[in-house]
Formats: sequence, structure tokens, C-alpha cells
Amino acid sequence: MENQRPNVRVGIGVYVCHEGELLIFERITADHAPNTWTPPGGHLENGEHWLEGALREVSEECEVDATHPHLFAVTNDVFPETGKHYVTMHVAVKAKSKHFVNKEPHKHQNCGWYKWEDVPQPRFRCLQSVYDQGLKPPYLTELEQAA
Repeated sequence: MENQRPNVRVGIGVYVCHEGELLIFERITADHAPNTWTPPGGHLENGEHWLEGALREVSEECEVDATHPHLFAVTNDVFPETGKHYVTMHVAVKAKSKHFVNKEPHKHQNCGWYKWEDVPQPRFRCLQSVYDQGLKPPYLTELEQAA
């Protein structure tokens, strides 16, 4: 039997921005990075563009009316504890309001809006990779530059 290696998957992290804050969830899914903080996100589907995937994920997870998807980072994220490996597309979107619905309460809790510097820890590895690179969603920095 051939030694099979797991596939590298494409993940999408969606940074929902409104008035200088970011929508963040605490993951409670037991099988993959539980009790870490993360933006909405998921997997890119076959044949899907990452910007379409970002809007789909936001709709599926939190019913946010989001516009202006913008790819601002790509990270390489390995989870040795689960054997998972992702190339993650980090997409910022603008929310028209702060209204959201946690449509996956079996996966997320403690959902809310946070300033970038106040996002709780421990952070989901993909999100932490963005912090480690010194990056920030452009729709958050846009507000800082206007002030």
C-alpha cells in the first residue's frame, strides 16, 4: 500500500469590519483548534473564487450583509496536532451594520465585535499568522488613516 499524504486544503478567513471593529467568534468545535478565537471562515469549494467564497461563508455563518471583499493576506498554516495543513486566503469585507446572527452555535460562542488590538487569545492559528506578519485588515486601517 502506498503511503498517502493528507491534502493541503484552501481555507478562507473573513475579516468582517464595521466602524473600526472586527467580528470574532470563539471556536468550540472539539476536533480542530477548540477554544481559540477566529473570524468567520471555512473552506474554498471546488470551482469557487476566494472572494465569492468569503461572501458565502459570511452569509452561512453569521448573516452579515457584507460588501467590498478584498484579499489582503495569504498564510501557510500547519496544525501538527490534527495533521491538517491549510493555505489560507484572508479576505476583508465591509459590513453594512453590526447586525449578525450566530448561525452555527454548535461551532461558535462568545461572538462579538472587537478592536484589532483587543481580539482575545489564544487565536486560531490562521488569525495568529496574520498578527505574526504584522498585517491588519485594510478596512480597519482605513479608518485610522482618516482620523
